[in-house]
Amino acid sequence: MDRKQKQNVINCDYSHRVSAKERLNKFWEVFDKEDEVLVCINADPDSLASAMAIKRLLRYRVKNVVIAHPNEIRRMNNVTMVERLKIPLVRFGTFKVADFNKKVIVDSQPNHLPQFEKIDFDVIIDHHPLGGEWNASFIDIRPYGAVATMMVEYLRAASMKPSVALATALFYAIKVDTQNFEKSSQTADSVNFRYLFNIANRNLVRKFELTDLRRSELKYFTVALNELKYSKRRYYSHIGKVRSPDVLVIVADFLNHVGEIDWVFVSGIYGEKLVVIFRCDGYRKSAGKLAAKIFGHLGSAGGHKESARAEVPLKNLDLGEREFTSDTLLKLTQRHMT
Repeated sequence: MDRKQKQNVINCDYSHRVSAKERLNKFWEVFDKEDEVLVCINADPDSLASAMAIKRLLRYRVKNVVIAHPNEIRRMNNVTMVERLKIPLVRFGTFKVADFNKKVIVDSQPNHLPQFEKIDFDVIIDHHPLGGEWNASFIDIRPYGAVATMMVEYLRAASMKPSVALATALFYAIKVDTQNFEKSSQTADSVNFRYLFNIANRNLVRKFELTDLRRSELKYFTVALNELKYSKRRYYSHIGKVRSPDVLVIVADFLNHVGEIDWVFVSGIYGEKLVVIFRCDGYRKSAGKLAAKIFGHLGSAGGHKESARAEVPLKNLDLGEREFTSDTLLKLTQRHMT
């Protein structure tokens, strides 16, 4: 297919007037029986579930489908999802991209990760804002709450009832990406979520949601509570070196359950960076704006009204011989708060 033909297909698939059946057929037209297909994801619940759906849609239509990811899967929720649903994955660096004649990227776009930038994708399916003009045979980018919702539409258009495992993955993905419909979502998200409700194993979904910690990470709660500082309805805790920044998020969310607290700040050292997690109720407050105000000039910082994150290279903090502590965290934030 030459460049002009590709561009015509792209224009058609940007239109929201295209029916689910038309999208499905145009998607299928990209593939042939002897194709070796590589599905690239930045592994999280939505991309994992969507990649599983693509594999189902291409069953019996191509020779082989492999799901690949460049990122290490660290979050226990995601590890549990992969293990319990037995999702077959390969890691970038363990195969040659050239061995695949068709490449698909889902829940992401080529500019989102360096590993994706040099790949000539045939199919791009995503729900994030359009990040460029991609020369792919098929593109479907719509502002849904989750790509999983889009994949349910494809399955339903193909008259394919998802297996319990696939329905469970898609159901969980929609829950996660819409934050149980507390985030912006479309009518299609709720309609397809309801379709999956009686097919998915909801007990298994609950297991995914509850599995946050490794047993070895319980020690961080002891450190967090020992280092906890309180001032003006705000909690501050610096945990020190952590195996993964995810534990900082879990501790911050835990402390945010305390009724008399308006703000929570939890920090730790990961690699050569200070990572700070912000939590508040979002009422007449903005964690994202505060994070940018405090740390934006030192590193990356931002987020939403109720939650935010900052990552700052330690060399930018100009600490000298001093250690970063909960008191340091308190002083840094109080300078910018009334």
